[in-house]
Amino acid sequence: MSRRRHQPKPGDLIEIKRPLYQHWALYLGNGYVIHVTAEDESIPPLSAGSVTILTKKAKAKKQLLEEVVGNNDWEVNNKYDRSRTPLPVEEIIRRAKGCIDKEVTYDLLESNCEHFVTWLRYGEADCSQHA
Repeated sequence: MSRRRHQPKPGDLIEIKRPLYQHWALYLGNGYVIHVTAEDESIPPLSAGSVTILTKKAKAKKQLLEEVVGNNDWEVNNKYDRSRTPLPVEEIIRRAKGCIDKEVTYDLLESNCEHFVTWLRYGEADCSQHA
C-alpha cells in the first residue's frame, strides 16, 4: 500500500518513488493526476532510469493517482515553492486540462516528467533529477 505525507490539493506536485528513479505527476483533484507516459500504454511511465528513456513519443495522461502510484510510495513535493511562486491553482488546472491526451516531447535531460509538471505549476520547466 502506498504511503503519503498528506492529502494532495489541486495543483500539487506528486513525487512517486519508483525503484531507481522518481516519477512525477500533478494532482488535478478528485483522485486524478496528470503525468507524462509513453504513448504505448504497455510501457511504464517515463522517467529517469526508465527503460523507455529512448522513446521520444510521450503523452500527457489523466489517470487516478492510485493507478499511477501502484505499490510505490509517494508524497506531495512542491519543492520549488521555496524559490518560485506557483501560478494560481485555476491556471495550473486549466493548463493541465489543455494537455490531456496530447503528445508531448520527451527527453530525459531537457523535457522529462518533472519538467512537465513544473511547467504546469510554475510556468517554467525545471528538474533536479538527472540520471
